[in-house]
Amino acid sequence: MSGKGPDTGAGRASGDVVRRVAVGITGASGALYAVRTVAALLSCGTEVELVVSEFGRRLLREELGEAASLDGLPEYLATRYGEGVRAGNLVVHSNRDVGASIASGSYPCESMAIVPCSMKTLAGVAHGLSRTLIERAADVMLKERRPLVVVPRETPMSLPQLRNMVACAEAGAMVLPAMPAFYQGPRTLDDLADFMAGKIVSALGFPHELYPPWTG
Repeated sequence: MSGKGPDTGAGRASGDVVRRVAVGITGASGALYAVRTVAALLSCGTEVELVVSEFGRRLLREELGEAASLDGLPEYLATRYGEGVRAGNLVVHSNRDVGASIASGSYPCESMAIVPCSMKTLAGVAHGLSRTLIERAADVMLKERRPLVVVPRETPMSLPQLRNMVACAEAGAMVLPAMPAFYQGPRTLDDLADFMAGKIVSALGFPHELYPPWTG
């Protein structure tokens, strides 16, 4: 599935300013974090420019089941997280298409999150390799000084991996490891995913009620 996906933004009023956010999903474990983040952004009325790597596609199927395969993702999100996700619009790009809209700084995509971010993709972003659309879109965020949130999911971490995180941070990215908190009293895996998705969408500049704020 590539190009423009099903229009889930029927509820958006004509003339509204569209907020566009790119989301990259790679093959690191943590598919639940990815789909929860996409659902939260869609529920804000956002146009989500989604890119899933080859191993990211496998990740969705293996960790969430066939219903979460890329072709069926819009319905999966609506079934799991409610009809509110249809407030936004999901546009799916091929990771091989380095000439897609989000590969250019002239395209009005305001920010990007890579969730989860594999160590391979992290290295590509850190060194500006732009071998895939995910890496190229991330490079665009950095060169245009737009928010880029990288969500690594790996443990333990080697010295090269740690250095790549430092390189991403020095280039202007926010490194937001997949480390859910427990002060909010999570009881389910979904509660943990809500926390991480909330941290991500907050870093991208969107309000949310995915977890209660710390009050001291």
